[in-house]
Amino acid sequence: MDTILEMRGIQKSFGGVKALNNVNLSVRQGQIHAICGENGAGKSTLMKILSGVYPHGTYEGKVVYRGEERKFAGIHDSERAGIIIIHQELALVPMLSITENIFLGNEQAKGGVIDWESSYARTRQLLAKVGLSDSPDTPVVTLGIGKQQLVEIAKALSKEVKLLILDEPTASLNEKDSDTLLTLLMELRERGVTAIIISHKLNEISRVADSITVIRDGSTVDELDCKAQAISEDRIIKAMVGREMNDRYPPRTPQIGETMFEVSDWRVRHPSQTDRIVIKGVNFHAKRGEVVGIAGLMGSGRTELAMSVFGRSYGKSISGSVRLNGREVDVSTVPKAIKHGLAYVTEDRKGAGLILDDNIKQNISLANLKAISRFTVVDEHKENAIALDYKQKLRIRCHDIRQKVGNLSGGNQQKVVLSKWLYSAPEVLILDEPTRGIDVGAKYEIYTIINQAANDGKCVVMISSEMPELLGMCDRIYVMNEGCIVGEMPGAEASQEKIMRAIMRNGAN
Repeated sequence: MDTILEMRGIQKSFGGVKALNNVNLSVRQGQIHAICGENGAGKSTLMKILSGVYPHGTYEGKVVYRGEERKFAGIHDSERAGIIIIHQELALVPMLSITENIFLGNEQAKGGVIDWESSYARTRQLLAKVGLSDSPDTPVVTLGIGKQQLVEIAKALSKEVKLLILDEPTASLNEKDSDTLLTLLMELRERGVTAIIISHKLNEISRVADSITVIRDGSTVDELDCKAQAISEDRIIKAMVGREMNDRYPPRTPQIGETMFEVSDWRVRHPSQTDRIVIKGVNFHAKRGEVVGIAGLMGSGRTELAMSVFGRSYGKSISGSVRLNGREVDVSTVPKAIKHGLAYVTEDRKGAGLILDDNIKQNISLANLKAISRFTVVDEHKENAIALDYKQKLRIRCHDIRQKVGNLSGGNQQKVVLSKWLYSAPEVLILDEPTRGIDVGAKYEIYTIINQAANDGKCVVMISSEMPELLGMCDRIYVMNEGCIVGEMPGAEASQEKIMRAIMRNGAN
């Protein structure tokens, strides 16, 4: 089988910090090649070099593609060669149609005028190839994230893709959409499209990958041929983190106290479709020192519940009560919710959890500026000391607390978000998808932080789409479906089957 790509001795530095150190990568024609590694290992940086985001001259080493050394000056150069990258943050314009997005910058024109008839016809052909039946003039904003991923792939196919790069393609997808995407990827392989996939979901890699390259600390540490032998997840993990991980979840002996946090008869209407009730009379509670999970499928109302409780960040016509330590509290605004000891770690750390252009120390102090201020003036010495303390306690990997958080890996960004809310001294820590898009080693560190928060007497409410995560971490689990609590069970007695049974039983009614 011919080799379509070789990257030899790739080195790349940022401000004196070496991100890649002599990385080698070899990809065969017509295969799905997975790249694994911890957050910050250099996976995305390597793919940005390949796709021309980091142009030739900004790195050392050689890129040999289809037998020729390539020196891409930008992303248009790599696209002309048939290399298309789909980033984790999709590059679609929400208010434009599917057709307009697919041909944006590559318009089908005659005499300088867009040929809409041929554009729509070509779009229908491309959508059929990726399994979508939506109308070509459908605005992208109306599509779910799973369909948007498929539109991105249709866009890649419109450019005669030869090598498709997908960076964490299923990080924001539910199980059904993930399965659809992976099936499509295998179908494209049968049509001769070579793919490189970066993913932290080892079960998905095991399913689709023909070969795997593992990168650790900016260097290639292992190359695995999945066709020659069965590759276990444990072997991949050991190569990624440099050690055995016999237990995915840190041990904890719960010290559960009295009921601390209660939400009663909570009702929320949709923010724009006010005739639609999103949360329907929900009741739940959490005890001091307890980790409480909320399970449910995408669209079950978990995030809407959490956001509406946290200062009414979501919804209209909200009713119900919130009690903390037996006393009803006013959480009608975000400042009031923070004042009463609530903290909410959003599932969207880049869009809503962090200010990416600000540095680490400014993000950490953001939710509790009063603690480091005197007469509204920030004491920078205090701010520095707090940031250095959390950098050490949460093991934030960075070269300096003045580093922009936008330049950190996903796992380290998540630690900054957690630092911000832990510094606000909450009694109730609500975590929405706390490990989304981060690697297995960073997950373990986040789990350790969660356990420590519970051991410190806080109550933790944890939303996750990964059922094994809930089963591994939670003392008690609520199950949500269609805006209602449809099940409750102790963590020790819970199973994926029981959770799905509760969801399906309710859905059938």
